[in-house]
Amino acid sequence: MPSDNTSASSLFTAGERVTVPANSLSFLEGVAMIVGTNIGAGVLSIAYASRKAGFMPLLFWLVLVGVLTTITMLYVAESTLRTRTHLQLSGLAKRYVGNVGAWLMFMSVCINSVGALTAYMTGSGKLLQSLLGISPTLGSLLFFVPAAGVLYLGLKAIGRGEKFISIGMVVMLSALVAATLLKDSAQMSYLLDGDWHFMVPVFNVVVFCFSAQYIVPEMARGFAYKPEQLPKAIIVGMVVTFALLALVPMSVIALNGTDNISDVATISWGQALGQWAFFSANIFALCAMLTSYWGLGGSFLTNIFDKFRLGNDEQPLRRFGVLLLVVIPPFMLAYSGLVSFVNALYFAGVFSGVILSIMPILILRGARQHGDQIPRWQCGWITHPLLQISIVLVYLASAVYAVASLLGYLPSGW
Repeated sequence: MPSDNTSASSLFTAGERVTVPANSLSFLEGVAMIVGTNIGAGVLSIAYASRKAGFMPLLFWLVLVGVLTTITMLYVAESTLRTRTHLQLSGLAKRYVGNVGAWLMFMSVCINSVGALTAYMTGSGKLLQSLLGISPTLGSLLFFVPAAGVLYLGLKAIGRGEKFISIGMVVMLSALVAATLLKDSAQMSYLLDGDWHFMVPVFNVVVFCFSAQYIVPEMARGFAYKPEQLPKAIIVGMVVTFALLALVPMSVIALNGTDNISDVATISWGQALGQWAFFSANIFALCAMLTSYWGLGGSFLTNIFDKFRLGNDEQPLRRFGVLLLVVIPPFMLAYSGLVSFVNALYFAGVFSGVILSIMPILILRGARQHGDQIPRWQCGWITHPLLQISIVLVYLASAVYAVASLLGYLPSGW
């Protein structure tokens, strides 16, 4: 068995790619990948998306969706631990569900990733315009270079980048929240404002905020030699994610109320606290977009390799070609005028939420019947059929609402 520091190697078994990771992830790097992927454009948009519903309905969805997402992530974790080969979500779906499941999962990865990366291009341009006074297009280009560069370098570079930037984000966020609580103009009563009639549309943006399901198989590669740490890293990462997702909109709404929130919320937050906070809040936002870009973009890239059997994803020229397919279309969409920042997240959340409520259940059932090995860790009581049915019904009901609101039969929420 090669050591953690050996170079990556690939081989094919029964038509599936087997990749030995060049370096394993530390526990902190695994947690940071979860936090960094989740804390992206979603954390910047949920205050704006919930401005009609208010903070309390948002908090309700953060708790419920966080729990349900963690459960489905643990389903994927057990499935990866039952599978000797390192497959991405589309590969797991093909093996345990079939071709239709594989294509649905791949479409979910594509739609969620393109929606996210498009939002990051739009949001980063706005943020750098507010920080530096440059055009949004130039701002997006400045964001694009380090974002795509680290993505090209691969899993270990992503893990290290996520770790250091996520630590920095927690420090910045702690300072901003403390300043909010000490600000004379902060009104905690604002957190009780809103209308619960508008709560349902908020659900789909919150679903997008918990988008780290896609990177669980990629994390499994990094934990190949210590698989028992995978579920622990998922749970810790999701708890930290919930805390951050709750604190940002709480602070923004407490300072500004629900009527004065920009679609990229940290702009409003920083303006309310003063010049130092304006820069800190927007640097935090850029870091959040960057870490989430790496997590979702890396998952998208490796899913393309797996789906189309392109071999070892560390081949330089081939990786560069696939990288262009991942990063160029979102940049073009961001400035096409076809999609807004929040809508990109909303409809990505609708589609991916339904797929990710159903497919992990089917994948886990298939892995328990046809997997290669019995892992030391298993999901336990969270696989109860009533719980699984409830998960599916919640996400399906939300998708029906989204379609009805798009057609004008129900309120859109914003």
